[in-house]
Amino acid sequence: MYHLLVVDDEEQVRNLIKKYAAFEGYQVTEASDGMEAVEICRKQDFDLIIMDVMMPELDGFSACREIRKTSNTPVLMLSARGEEYDRIHGFEIGVDDYVVKPFSPKELMMRVQAILKRSQTASPDNGKEILTFEGLTVDFTGRIVTIDGVKADLSPKEYDLLFYLVRNRNIALSRETLISNVWGYDFYGDDRTLDTHIKLLRKSLGPYSKFIVTLRGVGYRFET
Repeated sequence: MYHLLVVDDEEQVRNLIKKYAAFEGYQVTEASDGMEAVEICRKQDFDLIIMDVMMPELDGFSACREIRKTSNTPVLMLSARGEEYDRIHGFEIGVDDYVVKPFSPKELMMRVQAILKRSQTASPDNGKEILTFEGLTVDFTGRIVTIDGVKADLSPKEYDLLFYLVRNRNIALSRETLISNVWGYDFYGDDRTLDTHIKLLRKSLGPYSKFIVTLRGVGYRFET
């Protein structure tokens, strides 16, 4: 049974999510603010965290940043605002998906299912494999990326995207191919999610962002 942590300062919202999650067969633990969520995550592991952005004590972004220090548990963020800035900021700190309030409980559960499915099917690469491109080193086994000898601080999804691009280097990858393989065939987001992560990944790679080439009207290619 999957175990979800639902974090929202509105009891009515928590109860609604808990009701639908229970119907899907999920176990649910609740937290009423970001600080409580961080404390709970230090003591217990979860398969997915559903968290509101605007909360007292500690907001969702800050809580996610703290949780990311010790855990890669997927985070689905609830936000009353759908501005691009909020989404980019969330993706930068490791948020996996966004749902804008007011939301459809059924759509929320579909997004939860999609994230859990991706997490379950994601498996580490077998055998040690380390590839180097000038000063960029990609360690698939250790899930480590270094830039000129310094470990890069990438979000979980940035790792997934870079690893897929590198594994399929010098191949033109359509936007649909990248989204379906990195986010899953049942991803409910849009193309902007891919563009945002490419932008963040290029920023993280610094001078070696040159390897990620935009193919107009097609998608992207990791070109060496």
